[in-house]
Amino acid sequence: MKEWDAIVVGSGAGGGGTAQTLAERGLSVLVLERGAWLDYSSSEHRDHLRNHRLSQYGHSTGPPLEGNDRVAVDLDGVPHLVKPHQGGYQNNASCVGSGTHVYGGQAWRFHPLDFKMASTYGKPEGSSLADWPISYEDLAPFYEQVEHLMGVSGGPPAPEMPTRRAYPMPPVAETKKGRLLKAGADRLGWGTQVVPLLINSQEWDGRPGCCHCQHCVGFACPVDAKNGTKNVVFSKWAGRPDLQLRTGAHATKLILEERRCKGVRFLERGIEQTAYGKMVFVAASAVESARLLLLSGVESWALGRNLQGHYYAGNSALFEDPIWDGVGPGASIATLKFNHGNVGVIGGGMLADDFIMMPIVMAKWSRPADVSGWGKAHKDWMRHAYPRFINVTGPVHEIPSPLARVELDPQVRDSNGLPVARLSGATHPETVRTTAFMQARGREWLEAAGAAKIWSGPPDLGLSGGQHQAGTCRMGDDPATSVVDRNGQVHGYENLYIADGSVHVTNGGFNPVLTIMALARRTATLAAL
Repeated sequence: MKEWDAIVVGSGAGGGGTAQTLAERGLSVLVLERGAWLDYSSSEHRDHLRNHRLSQYGHSTGPPLEGNDRVAVDLDGVPHLVKPHQGGYQNNASCVGSGTHVYGGQAWRFHPLDFKMASTYGKPEGSSLADWPISYEDLAPFYEQVEHLMGVSGGPPAPEMPTRRAYPMPPVAETKKGRLLKAGADRLGWGTQVVPLLINSQEWDGRPGCCHCQHCVGFACPVDAKNGTKNVVFSKWAGRPDLQLRTGAHATKLILEERRCKGVRFLERGIEQTAYGKMVFVAASAVESARLLLLSGVESWALGRNLQGHYYAGNSALFEDPIWDGVGPGASIATLKFNHGNVGVIGGGMLADDFIMMPIVMAKWSRPADVSGWGKAHKDWMRHAYPRFINVTGPVHEIPSPLARVELDPQVRDSNGLPVARLSGATHPETVRTTAFMQARGREWLEAAGAAKIWSGPPDLGLSGGQHQAGTCRMGDDPATSVVDRNGQVHGYENLYIADGSVHVTNGGFNPVLTIMALARRTATLAAL
């Protein structure tokens, strides 16, 4: 192969944004994506049991269930093999666009205090809580670029957030449950805002607006109204010589010599190949990016540590009268009142109504303990409850722990003979306290909205990763406690960068995808100077 100006490993939120930014500056870019190019017609069957929201019997987005195991170590130290569709795997979609192919697209900026959690709250004992080496102000112009290049729909920010330029599209359709929750928040004196979404509310960029279907998060969009890296980046650049996307290309090792990365070894249809580049950007998600660096011999105490995702503070509720209107995508209103400034709590989080929930997901995740999971009693309850149901939930600030980590398993190999990722540890106990606090706030909101019955389960200590995974290649000025510097460059290497959520020092009290995209554009812009 020729030498590329840049090689990017991964085509998701970070990899796609990186590739686009570099190509816009005239650089030749090769993108290696282990998954396939999934079209809606070939990958979507509206299967409620095999999708990326509920992968009970499989999923529609990869990686293949066989040959891609991970090892998850429980809190008692017992390891278990887990397949990509099983709990504990912490799976991200493996396809062009990765999570942006199937996400709900909540497009939140982090709060300014999210970047300085340690100096705001102190560092809890046993945690690895730290400030980011950059600030909200450093990222703000890149947030704005993403919002207007990718396409975000929404309204004015909540009073807790800085002012910003208006989004390019108005909000998606208002829902009946959104109006109920708005009335409840008004009774409490809580400020609210509509949920910003990387979804077209009207025709945008040559693609139609949202069709308001009931299968958004976890599925591809039937009308291509979601704005992800597959349609906004790779469809547009297809066929151009300066940005080449190779699917089915599984990166297996970085070629490191002295202080440089010469290129990437990868397997394509079982054949090992090597691509050479002047710069290399790894954006394979927090688990797989850390694994690739470990497979390549990168030495860093921090590498693989501080794995984070998001605990969710969820409450389910029933109302006396039906509130179902079937208007998707469903997430319509949020309060940011409790993101910071809560007495006795480190951070807080965002609360919002949820995307339309599939009946099987409601039955599995949101059924109260006193309701049978099968038989006539279960069916009778579902018929009554589903039209009257609301779920209020949201991500909380996780307090990172150095014991929550990704390592190479010493025994288990994948189908290519490479050590698989071994996941162990747990989040910090303060995360559990914050979640319980936010659950109580969600209950207040539902009570004020008129809910007749509210229930939730208590949060437990465990390892967190999932689709919001972050932290394993954290950013910092000190190589002793971080993997990359403030510009995303791996300590000790002149041309090797990380451009995904793994560099997050903390993961905010919001869905992180907009921050991943903005940070990727910043990293690529600075690297290209």
